[in-house]
Amino acid sequence: MRCGRSGDDAANRQRSPRWWKEGVDVPVHPRYLEIASRIRERIEGGEWLPGARLPRLDDFAAEYGANRDTVVRAIAELETAGFVWAVQGRGISVRHDTLRPRRPRGDLVKRNERVTGYSFPSASSREVWVRHGTATNAPARLENPRIAMLLGVDPGTEVLRRFRVTGPASEAPFQINVTWIHPRIADTVAGLGASPAAGEWLSRIEKAGHWPIRWMEIHRARMPGTEEAGLLEIPTDLPVLEIVRVGTSGTDDRPVEVTECVVASDRVETVHVLHRDENAHQPWPPEPLARA
Repeated sequence: MRCGRSGDDAANRQRSPRWWKEGVDVPVHPRYLEIASRIRERIEGGEWLPGARLPRLDDFAAEYGANRDTVVRAIAELETAGFVWAVQGRGISVRHDTLRPRRPRGDLVKRNERVTGYSFPSASSREVWVRHGTATNAPARLENPRIAMLLGVDPGTEVLRRFRVTGPASEAPFQINVTWIHPRIADTVAGLGASPAAGEWLSRIEKAGHWPIRWMEIHRARMPGTEEAGLLEIPTDLPVLEIVRVGTSGTDDRPVEVTECVVASDRVETVHVLHRDENAHQPWPPEPLARA
């Protein structure tokens, strides 16, 4: 009589994603991984370029003879691996991934080389930056209590708000910029276009009696909102770097503007030069000789 496997072995066979043969376990990939692999091969083969929209889930399901839930799992696998990004209402697109150039972000503010104004660290090179989508320059209620505190106004105050999405020409959107301008100087830039050359509006504030503006930045990592992910063309599970810049008047030391800058974490790395405190400027004294 031939002995079979125990009841525990039979239960294990039912739970394990493997075909079972007498004495042999053969690994089998789930259907969704197979579909994910085939879509990945098509992306890597150039069928869809970075930024291109993929077919609908139902189209993939029909093409691969699978149900929609299986395709959803396949797309989720590709999103986790960094090949695609999916935003509700916008569909699924190929991520720029490693093709998205990084930029080091230091702490140097320069005069803009093209117009009267300033270029901040992530836009300090000679490359030309462009606007993506629609920019606005209009009053809005500042409901965020943290930003309101930094600007020195009460939450809910109507404040001039400047909104734009920018980045180097020929690249995906790099950063979201939302600037809140203090009501006491809003008239200075109220009539300025929504998307003038970088930093031009700051020079107008300085010419109105606030030279030189001084800046402080607060950095933190967080997850993006759905709208932010859509604007930056990233998945919602990719963290962003949030940089809040506070501009202070050089004449009365009060805030004149607060800018929120949101950058995908795969696009930027911060660079900081460390400075010695006064008590660390001199070399360490020689070690005393050990006594015999």
